[in-house]
Amino acid sequence: MAMATATPAAQNEQQEKGGLDYVYLSGLGNSLSSEAVAGTLPRGQNSPLLCPLGLYAEQLSGTPFTAPRARNLRTWLYRIKPSVTHEPFHPRRPAHPRLIGDFDRITTDTVATPTQLRWRPADVPPHHPPLDFIDGLYTVCGAGSSFLRHGYAIHMYAANKSMDGCAFCNADGDFLIVPQKGKLLITTECGKLLVPPGEIVVIPQGFRFAVDLPDGPSRGYVSEIFGTHFQLPDLGPIGANGLASARDFLSPTAWFEQVHRPGYTIVQKYGGELFTATQDFSPFNVVAWHGNYVPYKYDLSKFCPFNTVLFDHADPSVNTVLTAPTDKPGVALLDFVIFPPRWLVAENTFRPPYYHRNCMSEFMGLIYGIYEAKADGFLPGGASLHSCMTPHGPDTKTYEATISRPDANEPSRLSGTLAFMFESALIPRVCQWALDSPSRDLDYYQCWIGLKSHFSHDNGGATSEEPCRNN
Repeated sequence: MAMATATPAAQNEQQEKGGLDYVYLSGLGNSLSSEAVAGTLPRGQNSPLLCPLGLYAEQLSGTPFTAPRARNLRTWLYRIKPSVTHEPFHPRRPAHPRLIGDFDRITTDTVATPTQLRWRPADVPPHHPPLDFIDGLYTVCGAGSSFLRHGYAIHMYAANKSMDGCAFCNADGDFLIVPQKGKLLITTECGKLLVPPGEIVVIPQGFRFAVDLPDGPSRGYVSEIFGTHFQLPDLGPIGANGLASARDFLSPTAWFEQVHRPGYTIVQKYGGELFTATQDFSPFNVVAWHGNYVPYKYDLSKFCPFNTVLFDHADPSVNTVLTAPTDKPGVALLDFVIFPPRWLVAENTFRPPYYHRNCMSEFMGLIYGIYEAKADGFLPGGASLHSCMTPHGPDTKTYEATISRPDANEPSRLSGTLAFMFESALIPRVCQWALDSPSRDLDYYQCWIGLKSHFSHDNGGATSEEPCRNN
């Protein structure tokens, strides 16, 4: 199949990374176009009486038709056969027992707990049982409801085989996928995306896609948002530049296959449940497309972090890569925040993250290295959850080592680490299987038990019998 030509900037991006087989289009929020066969995009209109080369025109809308123009998302796909050509959907059998899409419905599958939670990395079975991306996906926690179009879910995945003869479609919301181990080669209706650890990929609601594992077994993290889409955060006083640059987000170029595929299965996630329908052709038969509603990926090493340069520890929001906003200004349904390599230069300052209770809930993962606030126990591929107003912060070992450093005021470069956080204003319910998982670290609380009092005062100060009072 022919590969569309991208801009020179996108081609240079691939040459730098050595990925000459995959050419991408650059820019988040842009109106893009791509054709795998020259001349297949209609000129001057979206839906002519007869499309070039006998293709079908099909629109994929990510927002209501009447959404404000600045937030209106849609793409026109020109395909060999339309996606409607399939048998009826039926509940998938056997059902997937560990996916949740409605956290407002109180069931025995999810519980509320303010306890600090941590999980060790999940083992990926090398061969048996065979698990593709769909079967290896499982929900950890979430809030709200996909039916009510407001909320989120946080999943993890551990897969050991490529998807074969099937494609996945999430009707509930957008997926933001963070591979931690093993590359993902994702085929979408707009083309192919190669996503190694250290990069992320966003598959918007409604796109059909298939995940191959070119490196073998893979594991990682997935956030899912209901009723909205990810966007770049406002920069405010930072100015026009910094954090994640729109031009570093890459979308695929058109690619298609024209093959007879009897029994090909579409697996659709709808209300947190899986349904299947069969058809006799590949869904990846889009020869050309144009629009602003497309899958995209981002290399986290291109993030331009900001940090304090004199004193105190900056709030983690300064490292926001993408945000899914709510109707309340400054309040996120879900933020994706990273903690990348960077310089630490603050003077007379406790440089690791401070002790904290937060009205937001924080789910953290570690892609590689050691997280600066947890000297032990928080491992690559693992995760932690600190829910609304639950105390958290550096462990005992980190605190004691930091305050006793003789060079605490010297500049130092934090390197060889990449952690991230999914942060939400909504309070999560946690899946029972996550609480019962053998990967759960039941001794997590012990990392703070050793924190001791360093308080000292002279006889002229207040005592326990005579509390301090302001005059």
